[in-house]
Amino acid sequence: MIHGIGEEEVIEKSESSVSLRVKIPAESDYFDGHFPAFKLLPAVAQIDLLAHYAQKYFGLPLSTPSIKRFKFSGKILPDTVVIFSIHYDKEKGRVTFEVTDASDGKSYSSGGYSV
Repeated sequence: MIHGIGEEEVIEKSESSVSLRVKIPAESDYFDGHFPAFKLLPAVAQIDLLAHYAQKYFGLPLSTPSIKRFKFSGKILPDTVVIFSIHYDKEKGRVTFEVTDASDGKSYSSGGYSV
């Protein structure tokens, strides 16, 4: 469990990609102090979760030293269920990802970084 977020559900997995269903509970400490009147999941929390899952599923370092692109297109609110789609291109040393809403596919963020 990371920051009060329960175990992720693996939707599909291959050698180079994984899709995970994750509930971001209102009780997660990621929400502590981040806009108390209007809680939302901060960008740094999304990066932290991405690094955590990249390490768990691809054995990559927890750091994200060279973020090439990171686009935020929606606010992740408490108790939202999201899909983390992560692709690791081992030859290029690059991770790309998209975070979408599990119910309607709305994009919350996307990007990539070098490892």
